[in-house]
This record gives sequence, C-alpha cells and structure tokens, in this order.
Amino acid sequence: MSSYVGSLDQGTSSTRFIVFDHDGNIVASAQSEHEQIFPNAGWVEHDALQIWQRCQEVILAALNSAGLSASELCAIGITNQRETTVMWDSKTGMPLHNAIVWQDMRTADYCAAFSQERQKRVRHLTGLPIAPYFSASKIAWLIKNVPAVSSAIAEGTALCGTIDSWVLWNLSGGSHLTDVTNASRTMLLNLETMDWDDELLALFEVPRSILPAISSSSEIYASTTADGFLGVSIPIAGILGDQQAAMVGQACFDVGDSKTTYGTGNFALVNTGREIVRSKNGLLSTVLFKFGDGPVHYALEGSVAVTGSAVQWLRDQLGIIQSASDVEPLAASVANSQGVYFVPAFSGLFAPYWRSDARGVIVGLTRASTKAHIARATLEAICYQTKEVLDAMVVDSGVALTYMRVDGGITANELCMQIQADIMGVTVTRPRISETTAMGAAYAAGLAVGFWSGIEEIRSQWKMDKQWQPATDSDSRAIGFSGWKKAIERTFNWVE
Repeated sequence: MSSYVGSLDQGTSSTRFIVFDHDGNIVASAQSEHEQIFPNAGWVEHDALQIWQRCQEVILAALNSAGLSASELCAIGITNQRETTVMWDSKTGMPLHNAIVWQDMRTADYCAAFSQERQKRVRHLTGLPIAPYFSASKIAWLIKNVPAVSSAIAEGTALCGTIDSWVLWNLSGGSHLTDVTNASRTMLLNLETMDWDDELLALFEVPRSILPAISSSSEIYASTTADGFLGVSIPIAGILGDQQAAMVGQACFDVGDSKTTYGTGNFALVNTGREIVRSKNGLLSTVLFKFGDGPVHYALEGSVAVTGSAVQWLRDQLGIIQSASDVEPLAASVANSQGVYFVPAFSGLFAPYWRSDARGVIVGLTRASTKAHIARATLEAICYQTKEVLDAMVVDSGVALTYMRVDGGITANELCMQIQADIMGVTVTRPRISETTAMGAAYAAGLAVGFWSGIEEIRSQWKMDKQWQPATDSDSRAIGFSGWKKAIERTFNWVE
C-alpha cells in the first residue's frame, strides 16, 4: 500500500493540501488564499474557478515540497466550507455564477417571510432554522435571479452542490456526489431518511435533478483521472464538512465528546450518538458522520459567524494591525479591554440568537480607549460568543462541560486561549496536530481504503499539545459576561 493519505481542505478564506503518514504526522503541506468578493452589503461570494485552481496548486505544491509523487498517495479526502453553494453547467464545466458563501445574507427577507408553522416544520425535518446561512435559500435565489441558471435547468445541464461536490466533480472528471454531513447543511435533507426530502424540495422550488447523490462520509466515491493534472488514478475516499471533519480529527467518537474549532467563524459540536437531539436553545441538530455501511451519528452544533474574520477585519478594514499574528502582542499590551466590547455581528448573529437583523457594534469607548483595547475586545468577543454556544449546548445535552478541546488557526494565539479558559472557567486543551479538520478528512479516506484499521487506531493517535487553566474567579467572570450581554442587546433591530 502507498505510504500516505492526502487531505484537501477547502476553507472559507484559503485552500490547503496536507499529506499525513500512518502515525498521523504531517509530512507535507501547502496553502493558498482566494479572493473574497462583496458585491453588495451583506453579500459574500467566491470565484469557484479560482477555488478549483487553488486546489490544483496546493496539491502539487505540497507534493513537490516533500519530493513526493502523487502515486505515493493511497487516497485523498476532501473537507470543505459548508453551506457555500455552487451552480455549474455539466457540459462546459463552468460555473453559472459565483459561489454564494455561507456568510451571505442576501436571502434574509426571503427566509423571514416563511410562517412560524413552516419554520417549525422545516426545523423538525432538517434540524435547522430557516436562515440565509444554509444552502436552500441560496439555491432558490440563484434559480430565480440568474438567467444562466434557469436556462441550464431547462436544458438539463445544471448541477448544484456545496464546495465538496464542486471539487469532487472536477477531481474525478464528472462524479456528482456529496456526503451526508454536507447534505445535512443544505436544509433539503431529511435527518431521519437521509435523503433529499420532496416536501423541502417543493418548498424551496429546487429540482432534485440538479442535486448530487448522497453517500457516506467514508467510501471510495471515484478516482482522480489519469489524464488529469496529477497524471495518476487515486481513490477519492472521504468527504466531511469542515466541522464534522474536525470532530473526527479530534477523535470525538463517543456520546458527549465535544470540540470547538476556531476559524473564520467558530463552531462547537457535541456528539449525540445515534440520537437526533432537538435543540431548545438555538443550536442545530446535524449529521456528525456515517462511515461506509455503518450507522449515522448525529451532533448538536453551535455556529458563530465571525471570529477569526474579526481579526482579518482589524487588519484589512481598520488597518490597526499589519498581519493577523499582530493581534496577540497588541492585545497583550493592555491588562484588560477597559470596558470596551466588540460584537462582530457583520452578517447578523448565529447561535444561539439567529438574528439576521443584528449588526456589529463597538461599545464602551472612552477617550482613553486605544487600538490595543479594541484588539483585546476582539479576542474577548471570540471567547464570549463561544461561551454562549457552549452554555446552550450544556442545557440541551444535559452534559456538564468540564473541559474544552479546541483546534483551528486561532488556537495558536495563546492569549486568546487563556482568555477563553478565564471566561469559561474550565481547562482548554489543544491537540498536538492542530490541523484537525484536514486530519479528519484524511482519517475518513484512510478508513475507506484500509490505511487505518478503525476508530480505535485513530483514537490512539490523539495527543495533547498544551493546556490553559482558568485564572479568574466566578465573580469577575459574571461581571464580564454581564457586560457582554448588554453589548449583544445593542446589536438587535439594526436592520429594519
């Protein structure tokens, strides 16, 4: 058997390809950003062709950096930004419109127009609230507003999918598939039947013919084409939405296991096993994974729209830092935020509020406030939003939170992780391999081809890198959180 598994991690702001060995070590990696397109306020798009170009570039760059040939890969796994929606033409292979990103809010009015009865029905079928976040309303918008899309549907050449489907279609030379985790984020999948739901398809006026077939998260879907850019046929054998991939990468296979991923947004999940737990506190019921012919495992999830991208905002829009890594020393230059709170509700608030009328605020400013206080408030915002999601998760699941298992880019910011431990009052633990999203997709692919024997072998590979202990008392935590809740209230009802 070949010595390595490759993982293609197509994220919101960049694409990475990471090669893992049998012990779960990274032997090669490459990363490249892609353009963020903002056609109107609240609209976010990506160039799907540019994303595919980045996928090819990072795969070749990673292999070249380690002197590896593609034939040394026994399988490739795919993990991806979820909900982001692409429409393309099966004859030309060209996108019919830019991809509409999960953060995009253009369908807020469309979603708000559904009756309460309809909202409850959709939530029961899908585990999701009717919100612009998910794919269904994005697909409906493309069908109604892009003539090239409606024409392609009429001609029978239109295909639609989340980013995993777009990448797989290109890698394989035309296989139109998705896995259960990505399908569960479209708001078109019935959580109980694990199939596209006729009632939902009719509600959002989406033809079944354009959607991909639904597969498990770990099986051989197709292979790369021998005449493609890799020049060799490699099984494509794992697909997981990014947050589910991080759960697998963190070996969260047991009921009650949880992790929080810090990326463009923040995502906390808890494994609920084979049971669909219906949230009463604004969380999502979602598919966690399905390996081959095995049973479906479910999760509760809390999503925060803007965390890491708030740091990018400080860099790109305000210009108070030159690079994302500058935020830590700037924030550390002051002992606290001096009463400044920043709620980055740039595209509304996700869990547990689900308020598309909210917009970002910075409150508590005085003449003494500096860019350092705003930087520290930005890190605190990441941690307070995470606390709200985890608090809701504890109530829904009935399982007390005794520690936090974390991953993602911001976990390299040690001040932020200490603030998180202080705000939560629990131990925060970072794994040795921080690229858990890519790791999870590699595990899924490796399991399908026998590279790893099973989840027990995967579980044995998890190792701790660092822990942070809380250094605050309950009174100071309560005071800080009370100020945060006041700041949250200031974001409401901004958009009429």
